Amino acid sequence: MSLTVLTSASRLRSSFRLQRIQSHMMSSQVEPEVLMQKVGNAGVITINRPKVLNALNLTIIRQMYPQLKNWENDNETNIVIIKGAGGKAFCAGGDIREVTEAGKVGGSLAQDFFREEYILNNAIGKCKKPYIALIDGITMGGGVGLSVHGRFRVATEKTLFAMPETAIGLFPDVGGGYFLPRLRGKLGLFLALTGFRLKGRDVQRAGVATHFVESKKIPDLEQELVELKSPSADDVSRVLGSYQNLSSLDSDKPFVLENHMADIDRLFSSSSVEGIVQNLKADGSAFAQKQAETLSRMSPTSMKMTYKQLQFGADMSLQDVLVMEYRLSQACMRGCDFYEGVRAVLVDKDQNPKWNPATLEEVTDEMVEQCFSSLGEKDLTL
Repeated sequence: MSLTVLTSASRLRSSFRLQRIQSHMMSSQVEPEVLMQKVGNAGVITINRPKVLNALNLTIIRQMYPQLKNWENDNETNIVIIKGAGGKAFCAGGDIREVTEAGKVGGSLAQDFFREEYILNNAIGKCKKPYIALIDGITMGGGVGLSVHGRFRVATEKTLFAMPETAIGLFPDVGGGYFLPRLRGKLGLFLALTGFRLKGRDVQRAGVATHFVESKKIPDLEQELVELKSPSADDVSRVLGSYQNLSSLDSDKPFVLENHMADIDRLFSSSSVEGIVQNLKADGSAFAQKQAETLSRMSPTSMKMTYKQLQFGADMSLQDVLVMEYRLSQACMRGCDFYEGVRAVLVDKDQNPKWNPATLEEVTDEMVEQCFSSLGEKDLTL
C-alpha cells in the first residue's frame, strides 16, 4: 500500500473523528429553557423544556419577567404571544420537586419560587399590551398562571386543563383564588377541590380560555398575529374570532359538565367542606358518589385552605389574592402535607399519601386561619 493511500486513509479517519466530536458537542449543548424573540411586531415567548412538559422553574421566571416588562414599554412591540415547545404541553405546572427539596432543608427556593412566580402572574394580569397564550396542550398549575390572567387564552383540542393541587397537599395558587370563583356558579370551587380535568373546547366553555382554535390552524394564526400592524385588543380579538369560526371540531358536543351544572351548584353550596362532602354522600347519584370518592383522597388541610381561599378571593383584586396566596404557600412549606403529597404522587408514585391531619374534622378553624396570617416583613410586595 502506498504512502499516499495510507495518508489519505489516516486523514479520512481523523475527519470522521472530528465530525463525531463536533456532533457530540452540538448534541450536548444545553438549549435555553425559554426562548424570547421579537417576530414582526410581536414579542414571542416559547417555554422550551419539552422533555419535562415545559415545567416552570425559577430560571424561566427570572428571564420572562424583565423581558415582559421591556416589551410592555417598547413602542415597537404591540403584542405578546406565549406558547410551549414540543407539541404536548403548554406548561404542565411548576417544577415543584426542587421546591420540595429546598423546603425540607429551609432553602431559599421555597420562598423565591413562589414569590417571583406570583410577581410574574401579576405582571401578566396588568400587562398593557394584548397578551395571547396559545395553550395548545397540557396546561396545569403554574402553566395556568402563565396564561389565565392574560387578555386572550386560545385552547385547542389538545388542551388539557386542571388545577390538581389539593392532591399534593397544596392549593390552586398562581391566582386561582381570583379566576376560579369568577367562573359560573360553583364550577370554580368544584374544579379547585376535585382537580377535575377539562379537555379541548370545554376549557373555553368553562370560561378558562377565551377562544378555541383547532391545533393545526395555530401556526397560521400565530403568523397572522405577528404580522398585524399596531393592533388594538379589538384587532387581535377579530383575528382570533375569525380562526375560531373556522374551527368546527367538537362544536356539536355539549360541555362535559353541562348535565351536572345544576348538581354542582347545589352540592357545592355549603358553608364548609364537611358540608359539601355530606351533600355528596347524601345525594346518591353516580356523579356525586364519584366526587365524594375523589375528595376522600385529597389533603383535608388543602381542601379547607382552598375553600377559604376562593371565598375570600371572590371579592379581592388579583394583586391582593396573590399576596394572600403567598402566605398560603409558606404555610404549606411549614406544614407536612405538601412534602407527603409530592412523595406519594410524583416521587414514589404509590398514590397513597398519609395526610396529617388525616380527616377534615381534625383540621380546626384556628389551623386554617393561621395559614392566612400576615408574614409581616416577609409578605409578598407587589
